[in-house]
Amino acid sequence: MIAGRKVLALITARGGSKGLPGKNIRPLGGKPLVAWSVEQALAAPSIDRVVISSDDPAIIAAAVAAGCEAPFVRPPELARDDTPSAPVVIHALDALDEAFDLLVLLQPTSPLRLAEDLEAALAACVAADAPACVGVTEAAKSPYWMYRMDEQGRLSRLLESGGVTRRQDLPTAFAANGAVFVAKIPWFRQSLTFMAEGTVGYVMPAERSVDIDSVLDFRLAELLLADRG
Repeated sequence: MIAGRKVLALITARGGSKGLPGKNIRPLGGKPLVAWSVEQALAAPSIDRVVISSDDPAIIAAAVAAGCEAPFVRPPELARDDTPSAPVVIHALDALDEAFDLLVLLQPTSPLRLAEDLEAALAACVAADAPACVGVTEAAKSPYWMYRMDEQGRLSRLLESGGVTRRQDLPTAFAANGAVFVAKIPWFRQSLTFMAEGTVGYVMPAERSVDIDSVLDFRLAELLLADRG
């Protein structure tokens, strides 16, 4: 609990990944990828229950072995490539036999976050009385230095910089890193999103913000994990 509010951690991990097949159970640092998220959630004092939502028996088995609960199996129609997260979350909330006030959504593809990040994101949401809090990291490249390209290969600025030419004079930009999403559950049931007016950001360093979607991402996670020791 945090501030008298019950907290559910929901780990969403479907099978059938195309970018990196079997990524959610691929070994990282001697354990399946999904196990990292389970252990982080279990180590966060404010989280009351940790549940996996998956359609894949191997993922479910790996999560349960790490200490997660698996009270249901995600139906196939909610495990397609184009399935958004909102119906997956609503299905899980409806399937549980317990009511919660706050949701922490975790994706196994962000294994380098810490339990402290989950606690900090929850605290930021509560302190601001915000409907949601999303993990972010400072963008590696400013969007003010990005361009569109037309069919003839001509470039035009994606955003106008107002004549500013030095990187240090541009506004700091942040990108959602996919590591942690927090929301008030009644609000989420209505809005079906984490990103809306009033959502606050929790800033995380780049080394804890790796989002694994390819072999290159996985190799980077292995290197950063080795550096962490």
